[in-house]
Amino acid sequence: MTSFKRGLFAAAALALASIAAPAAADTPKDALVMAWQFDDIVSLDPAEIFELSGAEFSAQVYDRLIHFDVEDVSKIEGEVAESWTVSPDGKTFTFRIRDGITFHSGNPLTAEDVAWSFVRAVKMNKGPAFILTQFGLTPDNVDQMVRATDPRTLVFTTDKSYAPTFVLYCLTADVASVVDSKLVKSKEKDGDFGAGWLKTASAGSGPFVLKQWKPSELLAFDANAKYWRGAPKMKRVLIRHIAEPATQRLLLEKGDVDVARNLKPEQFEPLKASDTIRLVQAPKGTLWYLSLNQKVPALAKPEVREAFKYLVDYDAMAGSMMNGIGTVHQAFLPKGFLGAVNENPYRYDPAKAKELLAKAGYPDGFTVSMDVRNTSPTQDMAQAIQASAAKAGVKIEIIPGDGKQVLTKYRARNHELMIQQWGADYQDPNSNADTFASNPDNGDNAKAKPLAWRNAWDIPELTKKTAAAVEERDGAKRARMYEELQRSVLADSPFVIMFQQTEMVAERKTVSGLVWGPSFDTNYYWKAEKK
Repeated sequence: MTSFKRGLFAAAALALASIAAPAAADTPKDALVMAWQFDDIVSLDPAEIFELSGAEFSAQVYDRLIHFDVEDVSKIEGEVAESWTVSPDGKTFTFRIRDGITFHSGNPLTAEDVAWSFVRAVKMNKGPAFILTQFGLTPDNVDQMVRATDPRTLVFTTDKSYAPTFVLYCLTADVASVVDSKLVKSKEKDGDFGAGWLKTASAGSGPFVLKQWKPSELLAFDANAKYWRGAPKMKRVLIRHIAEPATQRLLLEKGDVDVARNLKPEQFEPLKASDTIRLVQAPKGTLWYLSLNQKVPALAKPEVREAFKYLVDYDAMAGSMMNGIGTVHQAFLPKGFLGAVNENPYRYDPAKAKELLAKAGYPDGFTVSMDVRNTSPTQDMAQAIQASAAKAGVKIEIIPGDGKQVLTKYRARNHELMIQQWGADYQDPNSNADTFASNPDNGDNAKAKPLAWRNAWDIPELTKKTAAAVEERDGAKRARMYEELQRSVLADSPFVIMFQQTEMVAERKTVSGLVWGPSFDTNYYWKAEKK
């Protein structure tokens, strides 16, 4: 099997050792093989997952309480919950849990598992816990706020009345994934809620079971033959971390992989004429942005923050490295969200930037470092910004690292400039407002650590306005509140939001049924099949 004899696929060969070898340069008929950049994964625990690749992993292994229709995100549907009701005061949500679902271990899934999954996430208090704690849940009260009143009934109580769709969209997030409480409790050590074990394992009821994870190398899944919505047709899914887009394309054309996920325009444009490969475009609610750490005195000056918005050549990047994979978008709400502002007021203008820098006391510019993930297109974007900023005297030193290294530095507020992606945690506008326009505590030991905190942007007034918007139950008024918030962030923030992502996926035409949704945690493999 020549495709797995190459060094890049040595580990995959071991995982496929039990499969009869197909014709040369073909992947096995019952296995899906994918090339993808997933070096940003820090943990496989849904109570800790807070990265795009980790979110996609979770969607294959875990079921959530509810989900939304990927074709129409306004439609919220049951998953583990088959139905629900909301009390007249809007504070109590009662979910009827579907009967007949079993975890990969064989344990039955009950309301007690759902309740414990939420309690566990709140008490662990990792990155995504805020999605639940923003409803007033704390380690001290969560056992009363989230309860299983019987094996089929879950009661979720909030501290006050919110827009009902806001609550429901939050419960579609990864942190609402249901874990096998019996199995995870059996793995607990020193009161860690099984976190040490689940960081590299899985305990779900989803269509696939984790087989193996080698960070920045391999993700392997086996099909869950007893999946309640129907067994996957692919017995195995193998995902290789292939950092180079050119290598991904070569492997795809040779038939060594079925799917390539990170091709640049120069790789995918020639494939449009291919008889064996199709290109699939999937608009994502994911933003590319440049951020300025306000702990750095030069970057904290309002004129410098504004200057950087004129130092990015948006149109040039849109026509080159981002062609087909991103469109210029400068507001913090992606197109398609309630209240999204589709205005792009900034353009590349080094003369204007130089004028602003002079007002800030830097007529000759200054030198600053930029941390970037060493994958495409991030490195290309960094080099483009480095060149365009130099025209105004700003010298940028690029510091590359793998996804985990860069994220760790960012979360510790140890960067100067940073290029990152941000994907909404749920489909309500508060998902992005709460991170770009809210920072309740700017202290180094703050409990909440949104993007505004990561960049030390202290904004008490905007934080109050963000909190008010989430409680507004009038949809039209709420939309206007988010429009105002976006314009404030556009004008004064340390965020240079540049592009909204379009995921360009290259698939061999023998593959069908893959779902590429509006977020990475709505990319699904379980309906995939091969001719």
